[in-house]
Formats: sequence, C-alpha cells, structure tokens
Amino acid sequence: MVKIRLARKGRTHCAQYRIVVSDSRRIPNSAALVQLGSWDPNSNTCTLNEEEALKWLLQGAIPSDSVKTLLSKQGIYKKFLDAKLAAKKANKEAK
Repeated sequence: MVKIRLARKGRTHCAQYRIVVSDSRRIPNSAALVQLGSWDPNSNTCTLNEEEALKWLLQGAIPSDSVKTLLSKQGIYKKFLDAKLAAKKANKEAK
C-alpha cells in the first residue's frame, strides 16, 4: 500500500518534515518513492507540488492524518474529492 506521509529531518528542537510518497511497509525515514514538498512547523510554512500530490491521490495513495490536514489547508484535498466525484459520475454515465 502506498501512503503519503511526513518524513522528519532537521536537528533536535528544530524539526522539519518532508512530505513523501512511500511504501507503508517501510519506516518513515527510508527511501521514498517521490518527495512532494516540505513542511516547517516552526514557521508554519508548507511548500507542496500540487500536480504531483493530486496525481498520487488519484492513483490511490492514502494520506496520513497530518498530511490530510496540510492538503486541506492548501485546498488540494478538496480538488481531489471533486475529481474523484467527477470520475464516479462519468463512470456511472458510461454504464
């Protein structure tokens, strides 16, 4: 199963996180399939590649709770839900 989750980097008391796509059976700090962006909780800044995130979500990657919150704040998760609903409607009309 593929998950979108946070991988910690940085030193003690100065944590920074990478938003990565990785296999759920591996540890969070292992080699990731793709790096989507980063999040700095100290300055509360988040950089994210929106196109790549949507691509992985539509392919079935499951975001962790913290990543889902970050995606919602950026507005990406709403776009994903809209695209998923549109695909469902198109599939229903095709039948």
